[in-house]
Amino acid sequence: MRIDKYIKRILSSVLTGVMIALLVTGCGSSSSGGGSSDGSGVKVYFSTLTLDNFKGLLMDSIIEAGQKAGITVDYDEPCATVDEQVAQIRDAAAKGYDVIICNPVNIDTTLQLEVTAGDIPILFTNSEPEAAYLKPDKYMYVGSYEIDAGTMQAEYVWNKLGKPSSLNIVLFQGEPTHPAAAKRTKAVKQYFKKAGVTANFVFNDTAYWDTQKAADEFKLFLKTGQPYDCVICNNDSMAVGVVQAMKELGIDTSSIPVVGIDATEEGCQSILSDGMQFTVYQSAKGQGAACVDAAIALAKKGTTKDVQYVTDDLRYVWVPFEPVDKSNAGSIN
Repeated sequence: MRIDKYIKRILSSVLTGVMIALLVTGCGSSSSGGGSSDGSGVKVYFSTLTLDNFKGLLMDSIIEAGQKAGITVDYDEPCATVDEQVAQIRDAAAKGYDVIICNPVNIDTTLQLEVTAGDIPILFTNSEPEAAYLKPDKYMYVGSYEIDAGTMQAEYVWNKLGKPSSLNIVLFQGEPTHPAAAKRTKAVKQYFKKAGVTANFVFNDTAYWDTQKAADEFKLFLKTGQPYDCVICNNDSMAVGVVQAMKELGIDTSSIPVVGIDATEEGCQSILSDGMQFTVYQSAKGQGAACVDAAIALAKKGTTKDVQYVTDDLRYVWVPFEPVDKSNAGSIN
């Protein structure tokens, strides 16, 4: 069901609990994050910022996992501002929810959100707070380890091009203030450095996760006349934009690897239609299920120590990334 339909519906969902199905990918492994907990009697509030492609999928997945676990998941309109999100968290605290799941409008407001929530645990997701603001079994982050995604991109590109000693790289970053953009970019650069590859970033700019902006900026780059061997994008939407620009200009996409992250439906379709060559699967379904599992564990047991993928310090739940190319793109979404 699409996000706009959810927003127009009654803002509470209570269904009987069943075992959530594991998500099986083309690699034969699962990133479902579990989802088999019995959440009867647990009340969760979900607050998110304005939705884009992946954030929408994540919202869908949290609601779906909540329904299947039999918990109450309440939510309101996505927040456009920090003030709106603080108001939502304050209201949730006043109503006595067991756990709050929060995709923050601005990660710099982490402490403010925690103070506003009072004694209610918060599971942050999609935007990772600074480690200093996380507390075991109280303020946690549920997501995927971003360094892995950038590393997989760089490894694919280097192997695809025959492990050259030097590369000319076009790099498109997401929103500058988003932790994922910084970590994915850092991982790409670290991989080539460790491999002893001279990586020349002939164009390195932000396209704010946006398809059209990436297409426009790629066309701008081409006007410089600089040679390039590959295009690495922090997400699929930007990679799709680059491919659209390449096809519009008659550039052979099979000879220039264009890679993204998220394995969205649009991204996987681009791979299958000889556009993008590679992406990294960030499982919105897995992260949603992991959020719900962690919420139930906190509400009923006070600890997440038995939740799948939880770290030893009980501050993170890392749902694995998975590599996606033409061999398994058709089985991801």
